[in-house]
Amino acid sequence: MKKFRFALAASAIVLAASVPAKAEDLVFSLKNGTSSVLTRFYTSPVGVNEWEDDVFGRDVLNPGESIEITIADGRSVCSYDMKFEFEEGSSLDTTTDTQNLCELGSYTIHE
Repeated sequence: MKKFRFALAASAIVLAASVPAKAEDLVFSLKNGTSSVLTRFYTSPVGVNEWEDDVFGRDVLNPGESIEITIADGRSVCSYDMKFEFEEGSSLDTTTDTQNLCELGSYTIHE
């Protein structure tokens, strides 16, 4: 019986060690430092050639406002491409940037 318990315990340890570690969510603060309403915000890890879904959904980020963004995509990367779209009629064009969001902790979009 001791051999069975030992084998069972050893199997549980091996199984637990083989489960991949869960990536932590990436959290940062985004501030709209422009004079226009930010209507859409997209992110994508560097090297991925498609944008993820609009982070805001139905929300917008007004001038001077900040919002806490959580990227819970299961990846363990820090460098993201970002795309910012402004309200129709704004003098600002769609803007893109690439940053290491883990190091920054916050990001302000400027005109």
